[in-house]
Amino acid sequence: MIDRSDIGHRVDDAHGRTGILRDIDPAWEDPFDPPRDRPQRAVAFISPEHGGREWHADPTTGL
Repeated sequence: MIDRSDIGHRVDDAHGRTGILRDIDPAWEDPFDPPRDRPQRAVAFISPEHGGREWHADPTTGL
């Protein structure tokens, strides 16, 4: 499992992608879920090392 001390370091997600951990939100709510059905969950925000689109992953999987 990763934690806030890993922010700024290279991480690998469960799908084999490598990027830089930008932040972890322990109570993130997906804005695309209906407003009354937004479960809170921990999310890690990762960006590609050489630029590109950021993605999120489950930090409890060890990425």
